Amino acid sequence: MDNVLVRNNVKVIGEGKQTIIFGHGFGCDQNMWQYIVPSFKTKYRIILFDYVGSGHSDISAYNAEKYSSLHGYVQDVLDIIKSLDLKDVIFIGHSVSSMIGMLASIERPDYFDRLIMIGPSPRYLNEGEDYFGGFDKSDITELLDMMEMNFVGWASFMAPLAMNNPDPMLSQELEQSFSSLDPVIARQFAAATFLSDHRSDLSKATVPTLIMQCSDDSIVPIQVGEYLHQHLKGSTFRLMEAKGHYPHISHPEETITFINEYLQSS
Repeated sequence: MDNVLVRNNVKVIGEGKQTIIFGHGFGCDQNMWQYIVPSFKTKYRIILFDYVGSGHSDISAYNAEKYSSLHGYVQDVLDIIKSLDLKDVIFIGHSVSSMIGMLASIERPDYFDRLIMIGPSPRYLNEGEDYFGGFDKSDITELLDMMEMNFVGWASFMAPLAMNNPDPMLSQELEQSFSSLDPVIARQFAAATFLSDHRSDLSKATVPTLIMQCSDDSIVPIQVGEYLHQHLKGSTFRLMEAKGHYPHISHPEETITFINEYLQSS
């Protein structure tokens, strides 16, 4: 097996007995946690990593078939936990990483203590009258086509929309993160993310979960967070004042507060 810690550019910091793993969202890497990590590294051991194809991961380990669904990324999370011989992990996942963490916990519940989901969605596509995910199929097709035809244009269009913050520096930071990706890999990760449907997996999840939902999120509408809370047993739902899809960047204080309150109360 290839060296997992090199493959996923794993960094271990902090002094605590219990471990927090931070899983980044689509289009990002572990640097997106930079405003959050300092508040936890004195009490917890922190694991940061990049999914294959993101950040400083080993891009030669990318396999289009493996990563055509979220299960390839799930396997990477499980590999990291096994390589470091971890248990009772708190997994904090942003966006698509929320589902990746949940799927990993279904496969190996013994590895996990709690899940914290920031801006999660089990299904981004609308399904008739029954389910509102926020996107029509044509929206996603358009997004994937734009990534293929004009990747830089897609990055500059998508970043301010997703960040939804008046500070242009935050959108620029996100745009740079998007632009640094390999366009082919990024498009495949986008397809694996936006076309996935993990609603049927929610009933299999057993690990206690905090759902953190932003109040005005162009990627994940409030109805999705409420749907998750309804279908995930043992879940806690917190609606944030933060707007946008990246509260750990735009509103780190509120994000830290909600995480701490949950960890101390449960």
